[in-house]
Amino acid sequence: MLGRMFGVTGSKCPKREVKQMETQTTKAITVKDLYAEAHEAGMQAATKCTPTPMVVARVIDIATDEIDPSTIEVVDDGVCGFAWINIRPARGAFVTYLKAADIGHSDSYYGGYTIWVSDFNQSMTRKYEYAKAFAQVLESWGITANASSRMD
Repeated sequence: MLGRMFGVTGSKCPKREVKQMETQTTKAITVKDLYAEAHEAGMQAATKCTPTPMVVARVIDIATDEIDPSTIEVVDDGVCGFAWINIRPARGAFVTYLKAADIGHSDSYYGGYTIWVSDFNQSMTRKYEYAKAFAQVLESWGITANASSRMD
């Protein structure tokens, strides 16, 4: 099991390193705790990031790109969009927990199980940073997950 999780075998690692890895991977964690850890990592990543502001205005003439200066607005949270975490395959104790807690849904388009990021208003940047950090925590525990986003 250890070799599969870390991509190494005991014969390639000094015993001391293997013992440290075993200690790190065998600490007790529940699926609820894993979700809380991933969510906390996501929240920290999203609140620490600084999106590039988006400037919007009403266009007067599209041929010349002339805008009405009185309508200029700056959106500090950047572009609008969506982000999500996809877990594949959609099985195991963690996905079972998500289903029971009504978090996410089976994904017929991407396959697997998807958790949409609904916090952070419409900020695609913040949502995506959350999704990346969340997926990274799951990956660190051996759950195949990736983050995706798209602009609205």
